[in-house]
Amino acid sequence: MSQKPRLAPELDKPGLQPERNALAWERTAISMLLLGVLLARAGSKGGHWEIALAGLAQTVVGSAVLIWAGFNYRRLHGPIEHGGDGVVHPGAARAVGWITIVFTAVSLAVAIDMILT
Repeated sequence: MSQKPRLAPELDKPGLQPERNALAWERTAISMLLLGVLLARAGSKGGHWEIALAGLAQTVVGSAVLIWAGFNYRRLHGPIEHGGDGVVHPGAARAVGWITIVFTAVSLAVAIDMILT
């Protein structure tokens, strides 16, 4: 019985999954950092200090996610190189997802407020 040919066999090489996962976490963290900085800047220039503090908080969370992603990658990459299974972090993914949703909603509210006032 023959197997179906893979569409992109070069993407199934061992070691690439952790690299893609780490890059995805880094992109998420950098997006959170950028949005936090923009939110803090818009809030401080408009005199909305609660919005500026929310942006600062998002920047801190984004920084923490970026640092965590680096440590997590190093911690998990060793066992993967030595024949371990793939690694999934559902709790962390869920937490970052919810944080991103909340801060995106706050950012959208701020944008709407800035447009209407």
